[in-house]
Amino acid sequence: MSFDMFVRIPAEGILLAGLLLALPPRARRITAGVAGAFLGLLTVLKFVDMGFYSVLARPFDLVLDWILLGAAAEFLRTSVGRTGEVLAIVAVLVMIVAVLVLTTLAMLRLTSLMVRHRPVAARTTLILGTAWITCVTLGVQFTDVPVASKINADYVGRRVDQVQAGLRDARVFEKQAAVDAFADTPPDQLLTGLRGKDVLLTFIESYGRVAIDDPDMAEQTDAVLQEGTRRLEEAGFASQSGWLKSPVTGAGSWLAHSTFLSGLWIKNQQRYRSLTTSDRATLTSYFRKTGDWRTVGIVPGVRRAWPEGKFFGLDHIYDSEHLGYHGPYFSWTPVPDQYSLEAFERLERGKKNRDPIMAEIILASSHNPWAPVARMIDWDDLGDGSVFHDIKKEGKDPKEVWQDPDSVRAEYANAVEYSLRSLVEYIERYGDDDTVVVFLGDHQPVPTVTAGSTSKDVPVTVVARDPKVLDRVADWGWTDGLKPAADAPQWGMDEFRDRFMTAYGPDGG
Repeated sequence: MSFDMFVRIPAEGILLAGLLLALPPRARRITAGVAGAFLGLLTVLKFVDMGFYSVLARPFDLVLDWILLGAAAEFLRTSVGRTGEVLAIVAVLVMIVAVLVLTTLAMLRLTSLMVRHRPVAARTTLILGTAWITCVTLGVQFTDVPVASKINADYVGRRVDQVQAGLRDARVFEKQAAVDAFADTPPDQLLTGLRGKDVLLTFIESYGRVAIDDPDMAEQTDAVLQEGTRRLEEAGFASQSGWLKSPVTGAGSWLAHSTFLSGLWIKNQQRYRSLTTSDRATLTSYFRKTGDWRTVGIVPGVRRAWPEGKFFGLDHIYDSEHLGYHGPYFSWTPVPDQYSLEAFERLERGKKNRDPIMAEIILASSHNPWAPVARMIDWDDLGDGSVFHDIKKEGKDPKEVWQDPDSVRAEYANAVEYSLRSLVEYIERYGDDDTVVVFLGDHQPVPTVTAGSTSKDVPVTVVARDPKVLDRVADWGWTDGLKPAADAPQWGMDEFRDRFMTAYGPDGG
């Protein structure tokens, strides 16, 4: 916000002033009170919008976003504790009431003042109205801001359109969800090009295009990706990378995950609920449907019951309480990525005489607030995770980091580097001829990190030692290596499921 934003002549204010001067006393008081309360509501909504823009890079949805307020409260609780959460919620409620009361009282007082000085108020309203029309006609601006404004009318109009779209969205989504190109495909014709392989679908939290393209981070991330490409090649692995457009920015990982897995554009919580209570098949459930894979989920960010796991077709789910971790939380992140991957190897993939595994793995160390962040240690020293107590003490305090946007961006890059190194070293250490890894970012980080970028792109990579696996996606036009080229193909995240299943079906390759 800047000073020039307030140097405006509001059309709504002029019209309201004229109306109040023309009305009889009783109707004037009622109109002033209603207008004051409405102005207070608009003010509150704009502040909520500012919060949503700062995290999700979009305004608050009056129909679909109320459930996210609960998620915000939970994030507060896990970040600053129960007391901090309660104090913050109480403070917000008090401020909301204060804004509504004060704007109403202010409008009543201003109306009374106008009536007592009716001649001056009438002339001033007329002059301002003439000035507004003149400024609109001549296109007068102060710096780059138009002096004549109808911003509140436009704002209300957009919110009305948003509400109407939100109310229609359920019907639109129902029609989209009814179409599934693979619904009638026999199980023995599904994913035939991956039979006998361990397939790891790995999401790296907040790993967005900004980590690769932003000049302040590009050198660091590029070094990690180039080194990772080299190390994997030395271990016999090849890789190809492209871009996916996520439905969300800043937060809402579950919406991105479900978009990727379902082949539907899950852009809000209403769609997520509709999806997870439907019979729509996901990429993970199609693996399970074949009967040739054991499907597991490594979800260290889950700390309570997660009934949606059954919808995604996972035979077994390992949350933060079932990975055998006895180390500390790293701010929001319950389990460091290196430990999550080692636990997956110990609990599932490292077992003898097992079926092939399809695993959905969430690497959460690159989750906001990116401090403190773990560091790589010798895999043999991981133990039960107790070693991370001392490592956490070496990390930075998130409250100090978040006082400076440059520090936030630097720690974000460090966190992404840690997640990437964890995954690369895991593949290098444990991967074999039957290992196939698909890893991707779920969404771009918050606007503090993206610094004005409106891109929703995230990198996506396929890694395999068996050349036949990558031969099947050769026509995708992706870039060799872990780093996608700037002009590599960009798909919607909802397109991946069907492209992947086609490539690895009987007619692929």
